[in-house]
Amino acid sequence: MSEPKDKTIALNVRLKPSESSAHPRATNYTNVGVAQGVAYLDFGFIEPALLGAIAKTAKDGQAAPKGLEGHLVTRVAMSVDVLARLHQQIQQVLVNMRDARQPKPKA
Repeated sequence: MSEPKDKTIALNVRLKPSESSAHPRATNYTNVGVAQGVAYLDFGFIEPALLGAIAKTAKDGQAAPKGLEGHLVTRVAMSVDVLARLHQQIQQVLVNMRDARQPKPKA
């Protein structure tokens, strides 16, 4: 007897915002860590002026700081299989964006 294979099905999901998620948060830094089968995605914000100053320092040949401080915007914990699904979704978005930028051949 054969084992049933995992099957992905498409569903329309509507997420209703909660009080804390009603407004988008700006992030320009991400970090992913995994511990005990759980992926932790940290989304942070580092002041753009600070990033620019560090880039200028490095361009001028000066030593970059050993570290810098930013603000943790949010941390999301998910199982590794959900992380894999997120990876697939992000890949598809990037492929679609790339395809949309490429000029269409003339018929």
